[in-house]
Amino acid sequence: MPREHKAKRGRREEKKEEKKLKRKREKGEDEAPRLKKQKSQEQDPPRDDDVEITGLDNDYIPLVDEEDRGATERPFYGMLEDEEQEYFRHADELLELNDFPSEEERSLFLENVYREADGKELKIACSQSCSRLMERLILLSSAEQKKKLFEKFAGNFAHLVQHRFASHCCETLFIQSAPVVTEELTAALKKKEDVEEKDTVSMETLFLQTLDELEGKMTFLLTDRFASHTLRVLLVVLSGRPLEQASTRSLLQSKKKEKISIIGLDSTPTKLTLTKRSVPSSFQFAIEKIISDTIATMDQSFIRILATHPTGNPTLQLLLELELTNPNTKKGSNTDEKTIVSALLPDNIEEEGSESATFVNGILYDAIGSRLLETICTFAPGKLFKSLYRSTFKSRLGALSRNEISSYPTIRILNRLSKEDLEEAIEAIIPQLEGLVQRSRTTVIKTLFERCAARGADTTSLTTALTSAYGSEPSTLILKMACIDDLASLLSTTFPPLPSSTPADDSQPPKRPPPTLKPSPPQLHGSLLAQCLLQIPGPPSELIQSSLLAMEPQTLLALAIYQTTTHIMQSALLPTATNTPFRRKLINILLFPPPTSTNQENPVITLALSPTGSHVLDSLLTSTTSPSSLFSLTERIATALTSSEAMLRDSFVGRIVWRNWSLDLFKRRRGEWVNKIKSESASLSSSQPSILQASEVVVDEGAVEEGKEGKKSKKDNKQKKDNKSKLPQESFKGKGNTGGKSAIQLAREKFAAAKADKMTGSNSKPAFKAGKGRGTGANAI
Repeated sequence: MPREHKAKRGRREEKKEEKKLKRKREKGEDEAPRLKKQKSQEQDPPRDDDVEITGLDNDYIPLVDEEDRGATERPFYGMLEDEEQEYFRHADELLELNDFPSEEERSLFLENVYREADGKELKIACSQSCSRLMERLILLSSAEQKKKLFEKFAGNFAHLVQHRFASHCCETLFIQSAPVVTEELTAALKKKEDVEEKDTVSMETLFLQTLDELEGKMTFLLTDRFASHTLRVLLVVLSGRPLEQASTRSLLQSKKKEKISIIGLDSTPTKLTLTKRSVPSSFQFAIEKIISDTIATMDQSFIRILATHPTGNPTLQLLLELELTNPNTKKGSNTDEKTIVSALLPDNIEEEGSESATFVNGILYDAIGSRLLETICTFAPGKLFKSLYRSTFKSRLGALSRNEISSYPTIRILNRLSKEDLEEAIEAIIPQLEGLVQRSRTTVIKTLFERCAARGADTTSLTTALTSAYGSEPSTLILKMACIDDLASLLSTTFPPLPSSTPADDSQPPKRPPPTLKPSPPQLHGSLLAQCLLQIPGPPSELIQSSLLAMEPQTLLALAIYQTTTHIMQSALLPTATNTPFRRKLINILLFPPPTSTNQENPVITLALSPTGSHVLDSLLTSTTSPSSLFSLTERIATALTSSEAMLRDSFVGRIVWRNWSLDLFKRRRGEWVNKIKSESASLSSSQPSILQASEVVVDEGAVEEGKEGKKSKKDNKQKKDNKSKLPQESFKGKGNTGGKSAIQLAREKFAAAKADKMTGSNSKPAFKAGKGRGTGANAI
């Protein structure tokens, strides 16, 4: 057969294709496809011949108008040069280490960094490597330096809050500047520098100017990946909410957010960050305007889409909370004004098949939408809350509490029920209690016990049902509640086996050690349930106490060392007026077991050398030195600790225990140690009451009754302080201390007497001031 010349034929084809392309280029035939690939900046002339394609939606409405697209385009502020980046990186490292000889040198260094960064603030904030420097600069800056940063960022906030790195700088600037607004409002510093403050712009004005820049852009900022976080921070600052509360932090930032810290910087929360801040009236007006403008630009369908949107839902929650907690909005709730609540629930929710009922049932089992429903259940007015409870939750409490998602809105509902409704809810949930225990839905059970204690409801039937759900064996109840199915695994985790010195036998297969336990959410929830039961006097606390006393000493020691169950032991050791016999028995079983039991080491030393068990020893110090007859156990524990002084001093945790127990003073001057330990315990127990007694349980049926109970509890605490101030003197009799009172005792008695006189003398002023928005029941906020 003739031979084929494939290579030669291929070359000819390539030459033919090249010739065709040259002809097309000469004729200009390839200009059309080239124009499709390249985006021309000039607008093409409009065409008159519009072509409609059947089968497609020709009624498309863009989410952002074509005219506003230019506003959303992010400008480019330029990049730092290599030398500048190296300088700012080095400055960032120095600020992170915070190794300056004095505060003056650090302030001088900050001024130099600000001088170098003058005119480059926007570049630094948008830089991946230098944005952390900007955050640390804000953390260390003075009020005037923060105001200068506001002025540098002015005009660009709308773009900065959408930037991946600059948005974090804006969040830090807003949070750190919030206390400055309160300080300027209270006029604490204006008396000193009246002349200088006239020339400078107030922080309130700078925040309002920032809001002016964001006006009209709130709709798409709600769903922006980065701007939504910054918008939440801005709303929290404007509302005056506490900045350091756990609920606020979870709302402002995700768990993955990097925490920018400075070594040695005092980051302890202050009064301005832990409590509700005073804000200007203009901020409240600004919040109302943000809510009204946002609602005006969104239709009902878009708001309902935000309810299940991963990014828009948290911001919608905050806007809804601010709307419902605003007293001006509540007064006009019956008007025709468009609000977020009226958009979500437009009609009567109690009508079957209504639009509001369909929406609530739709988000009840949604992982994202149920969080918005929690906000509605928590802050809704009384009339709306009652309608929501009767139509959606009352007949389905048992089924809703079993579900993993709907149980959380159910908890919010239980927190606002009255005593009668709560008793009905308990009767509805008790048949489902065994299923809740099997599914580890202990959060619902914990809420029931807490509300029974707050409302004064009977917990006998609930405790009986809980006992039968976990089994009638007391020795295993705590283990089942803490989701510890295998005791051997607990013991191997807390007491790892030592390597054997004997040679292994090859004829027998090696024994596998039992698996080790790892802390899990069900274990944590079970531990919280046990701690809650210990704080409620009566059958709930007796249930846990009897279970602890029925355990073996080694099991109790393992519970005291394990990470999640150690808090149960610490709660059990908290002193109350009625649990002294129980604490005596528990301490003797835990620390001083009978000699027949197999224990390799002294339990006191085991706890002292354990990072988690050492906290139990701290609780023992408070428990045994409290005004009771357990001080002999305190001396016995201290003697056991001093017998192993070398081991404690060689351990980091042991040295902390040695210091907390003041064992150096115990070895040298026993009498002074006794006085010191008892006085510290008395002052600690008087300032921090541990567990609510039956007489101190606040039955909060309303704001007025809550105020009355607060007055009674405050008087009881003052009587306790007076009694505790006399305890050291009485307990020291018979111990060789027959002299006069010490200086600290006299000072404490004098302070308590002055406080009592002030309390009885000033009848015109109330002793308890009820906080705003702490009413309960259907009208709770």
